[in-house]
Amino acid sequence: MKGNEAMAEAAMRAGCRFFFGYPITPQTEVAAYMAKMMPKVGGTYLQAESEVAAINMVYGASAAGARVMTSSSSPGISLKSEGISYMAGADLPGVIVNVQRGGPGLGSIQPSQADYWQATKATGHGDFHIVVYAPSTVQEMADYAFKAFDTADKYRVPVMIMADGMLGQMMEPVVLPEALALEDLPEKPWATCGHGHKRPHNVANSLYLTASDLEDLVRERYERYAVIEETEQEAETYLTEDADIVLVAFGGAARVARSAVNAAREQGIKAGLVRPITLWPFPTRAIEAVVPTAKAFLDVEMNMGQMLEDVRLAVAGRVPVEFYGRTGGVIPTPDEVLAAIVALNEKVGE
Repeated sequence: MKGNEAMAEAAMRAGCRFFFGYPITPQTEVAAYMAKMMPKVGGTYLQAESEVAAINMVYGASAAGARVMTSSSSPGISLKSEGISYMAGADLPGVIVNVQRGGPGLGSIQPSQADYWQATKATGHGDFHIVVYAPSTVQEMADYAFKAFDTADKYRVPVMIMADGMLGQMMEPVVLPEALALEDLPEKPWATCGHGHKRPHNVANSLYLTASDLEDLVRERYERYAVIEETEQEAETYLTEDADIVLVAFGGAARVARSAVNAAREQGIKAGLVRPITLWPFPTRAIEAVVPTAKAFLDVEMNMGQMLEDVRLAVAGRVPVEFYGRTGGVIPTPDEVLAAIVALNEKVGE
């Protein structure tokens, strides 16, 4: 299946019955697939008049207790950022997909990872975090689309699937998860779904006119975020047990980095790879585990080095951390990354 379609199918199997979106390359297949398939499972697909409208529809459906998703690409996510902040402020779960393209502005329609800062540092205004998953295969596009709904409901937070145009458009074999029965989905006693005078009425709201009340709520959220940071970090390691040069790369760039690691090994260079799967919470423990044996780290991204700061914070100055990347929608080649590995290996060996 194509990555975009696998992601959409997995979302429906996770119990998503509402999708609100707006077409933009390279994620339009998500919406097209949902438009075709949602009615067949009793769900609702609606193409909104804008990305702003779409995310506010997500807010409404989530407040009513539904599993709901929207998808877009880079500039469309910028338009959704206000609504994502509102969802965080109202403690509403939901899944937002970003199949990234080059930027800033309209940029290009080619694959990119230049929305890392937006997703992990400033998805919207205010004190809040969202969980961010970065798949690197079509299989993971399906797996993490499925998992995202459980994570969102568990912590009552928005969750983002951070893909890129390469993953969205490529086709690979995929084993789809078994569909969940809607009656088995978690109960949401906080939902604004009608109470029949049997309980106090619920309110979904992000406005608090008393500063101390808002401060208390934000502090409570940060207690939840601390739990997420402790329990939800995910990363994959590859050939790191004896690696001198450790690459750090996520998503599509990690596929290139893995090929470069294999090529470096063929040349006798002990290279390895740490692949963050959660971009927030950032998998600091996975990097911490390989720092004692590494001579240097190489951050590889399809941007100008947006993850570099997080890698350096995790390494904490104990060994050098350098960067190689391409931007604007250009995908680095394994040979380019291999050349960067060779140069770094020579540098630390001097």
